[in-house]
Amino acid sequence: MNKRIYMLFVVLVALSLAGCGKEASRKKEERNAIPVKVMKIKNEDVKVLLEYVGNIVGQDEAQVYPKVSGKIIEKVKDEGNAVTKGEAIAYVDRDEVGLKFEKAPIESPLTGVIGRVYVDIGSSVGTQTSVALVTDIDKVEIDLNIPERYLPSVSEGQDAEITVDAYPRDKFIGKVTMISPVCDLQTRAAPVQITIENKDHRLQSGMFAKVKLILDEHKGVPTVLKEAILGKAPDTYAYVIKDNKASLKKVKLGIRQGPYYEVKEGLVEGDTVVVMGQQRLREGSLVQTEE
Repeated sequence: MNKRIYMLFVVLVALSLAGCGKEASRKKEERNAIPVKVMKIKNEDVKVLLEYVGNIVGQDEAQVYPKVSGKIIEKVKDEGNAVTKGEAIAYVDRDEVGLKFEKAPIESPLTGVIGRVYVDIGSSVGTQTSVALVTDIDKVEIDLNIPERYLPSVSEGQDAEITVDAYPRDKFIGKVTMISPVCDLQTRAAPVQITIENKDHRLQSGMFAKVKLILDEHKGVPTVLKEAILGKAPDTYAYVIKDNKASLKKVKLGIRQGPYYEVKEGLVEGDTVVVMGQQRLREGSLVQTEE
């Protein structure tokens, strides 16, 4: 009986020592684990963009001139007022000698909005004096100069994203409506025109705009931060973490938007990859991860 108790005691001690050994080994491994920062691969939309800045102008704009010289005796329209083609903006008291007094209208050459009025009552004007600016802003335009190397990627009907400081959270969508067939000899760039629907008149002539031309777009593709990529194309790699161990995988990259690359081969949604600390890693390295 005593012998059985002794044998049981020996077995328990052996198991205890084995457990302690495993625990010590585990703690040693944890101490030796390399700390890294990681990210999970997600499917996102990736775009190739050209970014420019430009000024918004009405699709149709016209400076208004009087047909006769004289003095402004009446103003009918002020800045911001709607006006139709042929409607009077102001009236002139003609200073031609020998004519019966009859005020002469200064008429709008198009339908739109009075953008600016440059004269006051009593101002002397001539046929070369600009009295007002009339603009049609139901549609607005932005003129850009695109370098020749990008022109093959730009086509009529292509979308453009527009933002303005007045509405920083809003994005307006325009379209390429004109591409000049001639490049400037000095700049090696061609004029390109973007047109934006503007029925609510939120975009106003003279606003400063930021324009992003969408050259290419891939929807719902795996994306990875550029910091995760090692090597140079076509030999690019990333460390994938599974069960707290690092494995080096070759990846094939596609288009890039900002700090993100499209992944065409090698990684899929849900994979965990190292974005910081991979310089210390080797195949099979034990890691301690932080997202």
